[in-house]
This record gives sequence, C-alpha cells and structure tokens, in this order.
Amino acid sequence: MARLAVFLGNPGKEYQKTRHNAGRLLALKLPFYPELSWTKKFKGLYASREISAGEKPVNIHLLQPETYMNACGQSVFAAAAFFKIKPEEIIVIHDDLELAPGTVSFKFGGGLGGHNGLRSVKQCFGTADFWRLRLGIGRPAGRLPGAGGAPVKGAREGGPGEVADWVLSGFSAAEAPVIAAALEAAAAALVTALAAGMQEMLPEWAKKKIAP
Repeated sequence: MARLAVFLGNPGKEYQKTRHNAGRLLALKLPFYPELSWTKKFKGLYASREISAGEKPVNIHLLQPETYMNACGQSVFAAAAFFKIKPEEIIVIHDDLELAPGTVSFKFGGGLGGHNGLRSVKQCFGTADFWRLRLGIGRPAGRLPGAGGAPVKGAREGGPGEVADWVLSGFSAAEAPVIAAALEAAAAALVTALAAGMQEMLPEWAKKKIAP
C-alpha cells in the first residue's frame, strides 16, 4: 500500500497549466483537496489525509515538490526519510510522453521514459522500484507518428529542444476536455488505490483511455 503520493510539476504561475504539470493538476481534482492544509516542508508543499482502508483508516502523505522537475527527488527523499517510507510505498503522479492525451496508467517500476522527474527520484533512492500514475500528454508531431497533435510553435522539428518546448506548452482547446476527463477519472482512481492498494488497480488501469 502506498503511503506517500507525490504530484510532480514545476512551481510558479507560468507553469501551472502546462503539460509537465499534469501531476499537480491532478492534485487539484482530488475530492478532498479543498479540505487539505498545505504547508511548506521537505522542499515542497506537504499535506496529509486520513483515508478509510478496510477496518481502520490510514494516514496518507501528500507532496508537491517545489525544487523543479530535475531535482524533485530531493523533496521526495526528504519526506520519505522523515516518515520512514520505503520506495515501494511511494506513488509518483506525472505526465507521460509515451501515452496519448486522455490515457491513464498505473505502473510499478520499469523504465523512466526520459522523464527528468522520475530520473531525479531514482537517483535519490538508488532504485526505480516505486509506483507511478502516468498521465498521457502525447508527443509533438514528428517525434511519434500519429500522436501528439500539431508541432510546437517556434520549435525546430526534430531538434533537441522540441520535447522541452512541448512539455512546457499548454494543452490545446481540442485536448482540454480530454485532459479534464482524464484528470477527474485518475484522481478518483488514485483515492481508490490509496485505500485498497495499488495492485487492485491492475490490470484495468494498466493503460486506460478516458473518454470526455
């Protein structure tokens, strides 16, 4: 069972609604979000919530790192060390280029998919054996045929900065309802997973497309 839920993203208003902030956007969709009291702690924003799980409730720790994506592992490690939480008791909620917009996936361990946030977490813990809740944002055109939508404005197609531009761009008008539906469904699924256990979400949520 996961004891720490980490919502990845970058701090600052300029990043609030970008693709790379899908994890933080999901936090806003948690049914109990308005009741949470976030405090600055562990190089991030921290809150806790008691969730019913079987015969007795469990206390879940929630964290939004504020170290920027490529150093977010420092925040996650600090919180985990304080509460004596093992890597396998952590679930990281993050954007994923390999999944089309509207696709949600629960996964344990495995590759990092080039994600700087996941790479930072692995570096700090020395292992990639933690849970992930992957939120599809697609790839820019030219990097993955048939997915990702239009090329990023101003980015050189196939150039080294294309993906970086893409993840820091906002969702298109066409994508907005798809992303909104996926975030709502993923938030509800996360609450269920925290209460019932991650394994209960598989195989239904191994890769699930959410229709708006």
